[in-house]
Amino acid sequence: MQRTLGRYTPQLFAILRIIAGLMFAMHGTQKLFGWPGGKEPVAVPLMIAAGVIELVAGLLITIGLLTSWAAFIASGEMAVAYFKAHAHPIFSWPLLNQGELTVLYCFLFLYIAAHGAGVWSVDGARRSGRR
Repeated sequence: MQRTLGRYTPQLFAILRIIAGLMFAMHGTQKLFGWPGGKEPVAVPLMIAAGVIELVAGLLITIGLLTSWAAFIASGEMAVAYFKAHAHPIFSWPLLNQGELTVLYCFLFLYIAAHGAGVWSVDGARRSGRR
């Protein structure tokens, strides 16, 4: 399998980055605009800040612009979100406190921050334009 799919690693990573960025941005639109889902936008300042981070970082990750910085900030936000919203009042496993998506986003974005945007990205196009 690695021989077959391994040839497409850069493209598959780009698809992962794009989809994760779009999904994260949609969490931001949910908080800020109530879409998708038809809920009321949040009014708590901390949640508004989270929504802005999710929307902006998600879009930056999607297009691959300032990707490492955006992903690092998104990873940090998810770490804070886990401990503020899911690990209370006592520590429990992510599957028991509905924090598994938060943990996955945290480590996925940490990996993207370390890896960089890769192919199909503004960062990649800017890098190849400098050569």
